[in-house]
Amino acid sequence: MSQSFYLRPIALADSPQSEEGGAVRLAGGLVYASRFALIEREGGKIVARQRYSVAELKVALPDMPNAVRAQWDDLQRSHSALQCGSRTIRLDQPQVAGILNVTPDSMSDGGQFMDNPDLANAHAATMAEAGAALIDVGGESTRPGAAAVWEGDELKRVIPAVERLAAMGIAISIDTRRPAVMEAALAAGAHIINDVSALRHDPRSLEFAARAGVPVILMHAPGEGEDLHGGAAYGDVVLDVFDWLKDRRDAAIVAGIPREKIVLDPGIGFGKSLADNLALINALPMFHAIGQPLMLGASRKRMIGALDNEAGAHQRLGGSVALAMKGLEAGVQLLRVHDVRDTVQAIRVWRGLRDAALTDFSQLPT
Repeated sequence: MSQSFYLRPIALADSPQSEEGGAVRLAGGLVYASRFALIEREGGKIVARQRYSVAELKVALPDMPNAVRAQWDDLQRSHSALQCGSRTIRLDQPQVAGILNVTPDSMSDGGQFMDNPDLANAHAATMAEAGAALIDVGGESTRPGAAAVWEGDELKRVIPAVERLAAMGIAISIDTRRPAVMEAALAAGAHIINDVSALRHDPRSLEFAARAGVPVILMHAPGEGEDLHGGAAYGDVVLDVFDWLKDRRDAAIVAGIPREKIVLDPGIGFGKSLADNLALINALPMFHAIGQPLMLGASRKRMIGALDNEAGAHQRLGGSVALAMKGLEAGVQLLRVHDVRDTVQAIRVWRGLRDAALTDFSQLPT
């Protein structure tokens, strides 16, 4: 019977001095953890859960399994910046990826940017000026029930948009599952591959991404083929998604993608119930134990409407910012959002609070 271990931060601190040194820095960022739960699972069932302070864990670690010691190191692993042409995206602080959908059936923008390049340009420029480090361009709706898109149509949608953004000097990720679109977008000036199927949709994708040598974002989705939302069956959604992302990370490394170029995304809203999404967001700090930078894409998601009287996509700003703040508190490095200006403002306020806590020496012992 298979045995797995998971080291989950369960108490976060504003600064290490607030815990008199009894807190560790998560993922080289601005978030600190002071207590941890060690979860043991056998055959898909949780069989043990123990809690530790930092001091207790350091004493116990030498006698723990290698997997636990590796997770302890990975929780504290700092991440190299992502190089996007002449632009550098640092991962020691939270960054925003602005969403640019060039589809006719997008959940949030209703296709307004697909056939209006001037409007799309203006929107991308506004997001960049507002503080987006990256613009994520997508030509295929991945909402539940969305119709499949022919590869040729996807190319016609995204390549002109990528070319225009590249001419503006913007860092660009291409949101696609198809290697032909990946290749054409990178040739047009994109810098990052963002694949909601985690390079599973096409068997050529892993090889191409490795050959391209660019950063990749691997997202969890339970479905295969055209239906990313189907086939969801979780024993424990948090632990199952953790294992799945770790396996995809390992497959990417085996294929030749450098570890430092892999970002992971838990896939909020993809084949997950409201309860599943809430559990994953509450558990975000644990995903640092895989040892990769994290992206959170919860902006305007259906879960917000489910919690607020079925509010429509354009009525979900407050919920989107609340989820972004939860990501910040968890140490997530990349926030994929529609409302860039509001999210960047929230980050700046959060950063001010964090800096104040880190320089508050009244918390030091006397």
